[in-house]
Amino acid sequence: MTNQLFKNSVLPFVVDAYDQSVYDSKIVFSTQDIGTAKLIFKLRKDGVPLPLSAVDVKLVLLFNNGSKNVRNITFVDKVEGIAEYVLDNNEIKLYGKVQASLNLYYRNGQALSIHEFTFEIQRNLIDQDIAPAAEFYIDDFQTLKAEIERKAVELETDIKKRTDDMQGNIDKITKELQEQLDRMKEKLDDLEALETKQGAQDKVDAALAAAKKYTDTRAETPAGAKDKVAAALEEAKEYVDPHLENKKIHVTESEKSNWNNGQLYRLTPNDGRVARIPNGTDIFKLPTGPYMGAQLLNAPVENDTSFYYVNVLETAYEQNEVVYKCIIATRSFDNITWIGTFHAQGFKGWDRVLSEKDLNSSWNQVTLVAGTTIKQFAGNPLKFSIRQNELLLRGSFEGVSVNDAVIARFTQKPLTKAVFVGATVGSYGSARFTLDTDGSLRFDGMSANDNSFVSRFEINESIPLW
Repeated sequence: MTNQLFKNSVLPFVVDAYDQSVYDSKIVFSTQDIGTAKLIFKLRKDGVPLPLSAVDVKLVLLFNNGSKNVRNITFVDKVEGIAEYVLDNNEIKLYGKVQASLNLYYRNGQALSIHEFTFEIQRNLIDQDIAPAAEFYIDDFQTLKAEIERKAVELETDIKKRTDDMQGNIDKITKELQEQLDRMKEKLDDLEALETKQGAQDKVDAALAAAKKYTDTRAETPAGAKDKVAAALEEAKEYVDPHLENKKIHVTESEKSNWNNGQLYRLTPNDGRVARIPNGTDIFKLPTGPYMGAQLLNAPVENDTSFYYVNVLETAYEQNEVVYKCIIATRSFDNITWIGTFHAQGFKGWDRVLSEKDLNSSWNQVTLVAGTTIKQFAGNPLKFSIRQNELLLRGSFEGVSVNDAVIARFTQKPLTKAVFVGATVGSYGSARFTLDTDGSLRFDGMSANDNSFVSRFEINESIPLW
């Protein structure tokens, strides 16, 4: 039996109140991904997998055509919080952006909204009807209305002209008939013997009535012409008025210009705020835009779970399959900022931006370890300062400690063990000290002309912390 083939799309969701914004998953399926479009959900809460025992998981799908499906999903590993869903043959054909929500319903009556997210189904070329089509666009309704009114006036003028022409023909026919009648009257005397005058008159009147009936049925009266013009205008209004009332179809030139010149790439959600990205997001894979998140991969400080503000500037230039970009990352709790760039050779590393605090740090008195024989020398106590990632020590302390004794502890820790010497006071010589990688300052021992005369020690040292 052969293994089934799927387009797997993994959605890692963290269950907390900070991850409820709609997540644009960037997942794109095709209408030809029949039986292969699979969504895989990996659910975590408080840093560990979310168990899926005694729970019903519902996936809500809202498609571009307005239809909504509520589906059960398949549990892959209940202990590890992994579940999946394969879009059915009807759903994969509903191309466009799909809005989705994953919800948990526990048997004890509790419920959790895990996350809302979106993905896209692209219409495959084989599913598209490609045929020539005529397009009609109305730039300005007033121009269309004026054109229709102009045509109506021309039509009315033409009908009136034709009516006048017909009326002229009627007058001409009537005149010719009258002339014939006059000629017939002149011959009445000659016809007297054969036909009475009244009989002839009746015949003439009948002929005239027949002629008028013929012309009246075929001639267009001015009133009839106006009725036709009014009917034409009414028919035009029935077509135009719905377009005028439909504000979604007709736009102005100014609106078209704004749309054509507008940015199509969204940098923020609809509320204009910076989007929080899910825990574990890789900074290097983010597109252009501002972001905020914690437990980020490839952060300036390795394994740092702090919140960072990240600004990504991705360019349209690519070399050696590397897209040039600049990333600025600021740690939220202490305002420390780093800059990193991708060049032709890849990522060039993080460089920390020095602040005024780094360049103008103050001197602080060292807290000596209690329970030893040493103490601060009042005339020049031992102090420290942090400048440009260096620990500066100056001053002195009294009393001689046993060898390898820790005399102070610093929160600033060097990457490697630092060994340095200080001067003995009371008898000429030197003392050896070690700042260990755990931040402890240790007295290793001394060598003087006469150790018994040594009363205190002087330190003036700069120790790099990187």
